[in-house]
Amino acid sequence: MSEKYVVTWDMFQMHTRKLSERLLPATQWKGIIAVSRGGLFPAAVIARELGIRHIETVCISSYDHNQQGNLNVLHAAQVKNGGEGFIVVDDLVDTGNTARAIRELYPNARFVTVFAKPAGANLVDDYVIDIPQNTWIEQPWDMGITFVPPLARK
Repeated sequence: MSEKYVVTWDMFQMHTRKLSERLLPATQWKGIIAVSRGGLFPAAVIARELGIRHIETVCISSYDHNQQGNLNVLHAAQVKNGGEGFIVVDDLVDTGNTARAIRELYPNARFVTVFAKPAGANLVDDYVIDIPQNTWIEQPWDMGITFVPPLARK
């Protein structure tokens, strides 16, 4: 990855609320399936905005910090009718590998992400922000607040 895109908590909440608006009316949804771990954060915001209390998880391991590796389904939410009436939520669709596995598990669910890269964008039903394929997203939950020295040191 040659570029980085830094996301603040404020940006994240603003983008996720925008995504939530697109999922109205809330009464059409039985629940949310959050993709662990990155999808847990937007799922919490969407659940709050839409008043959804039923939240399931699908746990898929494919990244080791910033390197994508083999896909491993650690836990799959057990929902009926291929996820019909559920929203699958992840933070990002990148290469599409995880998205394809999720589509197989929940073909009837509505699949949304906050961010999408070109290689995977067509695999989700909706997203808010386009990100170039060669860009690494620094999510706010992966960062801490630290001291930054001034540019002009005395």
